[in-house]
Amino acid sequence: MTGSATITGEEQAIAAAVLRSDRFRLEREADWVRLDAMVTAMEQGRLKRLADEDVLALPVLYRHLISSLSIARESSLDAGLIAYLEALTLRAYYVVYGTRTTFGGWCRSFFGGGLSRAVRAIGFDIAVAFAAMVIGAVLGFMLVEADPQWFFRLVPAQFSDVRIPGASRDALLGTLFGKQEGDGLSVFAAYLFNNNAQVAILAFALGFAFGVPTMLLLVYNTATLGAMLWVFASRGLTVEFVGWLSIHGTTELLAILLAGAAGLHIGRALGFPGRRSHLAALSQSGRTAAQVMTGVIVMLICAGLLEGFARQLVQSTEIRYAIGYGILALWLAYFFAYRPRRS
Repeated sequence: MTGSATITGEEQAIAAAVLRSDRFRLEREADWVRLDAMVTAMEQGRLKRLADEDVLALPVLYRHLISSLSIARESSLDAGLIAYLEALTLRAYYVVYGTRTTFGGWCRSFFGGGLSRAVRAIGFDIAVAFAAMVIGAVLGFMLVEADPQWFFRLVPAQFSDVRIPGASRDALLGTLFGKQEGDGLSVFAAYLFNNNAQVAILAFALGFAFGVPTMLLLVYNTATLGAMLWVFASRGLTVEFVGWLSIHGTTELLAILLAGAAGLHIGRALGFPGRRSHLAALSQSGRTAAQVMTGVIVMLICAGLLEGFARQLVQSTEIRYAIGYGILALWLAYFFAYRPRRS
């Protein structure tokens, strides 16, 4: 008799649990089915076929789904129901909050306006970084002019070779118009790209120290350029040297300028957050700077190719100027004149 009563009690408990699960499902299943259909349509790329009211209801249905899953877990309802709700929640999360763009879509968005907007957003920092680079170039030129021994303190040994104070005009001309073998150009391009990428990334990374080390790096980097310019200018080769440098240097120096400006942008947000919290200021400036740095990497790749190939293959100073400043004009037009509407 006792056993029969126990079995009856267990059956009643199971029946009550099933009743609660069925009632819970009946009360909310319509929303789940609707959300499931909407998520399926979006996963299949049929977002445009959804009605406006469905799109507006999506976040509300998602919140109701989260609530249903929480209740189902706490009430120990049907395991199959809980598994279904968990799977639907995961799918809905990526639809509501996840990035649903393809790589091609991201490229169109980034190069179709995202990068140029990010560059314009750090316009003040670009002006400051540009001033630092100009000061560095002038300082390097003046120091070597006052004492040629400064050249060896400013210019790394691998860049000096025969291009040193006192070198003859013919020797210097040979470095501007000499030809190299194809394999050597490839190695040279890889080396210079690596060097320039290191300078750009370091200029960006040092921005977290309130931008001061970034400024010093920009000044030193262009002081090296100013020192090298003096060597060629002392032999009347200013035009030829600038042409040799322009074919790749316009892109390369612009990339380093933008990297330094991105670092200064973060340093400025850290030191002067305004009415925002430091975390909010860094978050916003970090997103903008990250976009700029992505563009910098693309520019450095272009500069590396120009530096390792076009600069040595093109032996005309006039064509070097045309290529270098033509590319610079395209970069500036893209960054500051190209202003597509936000989609």
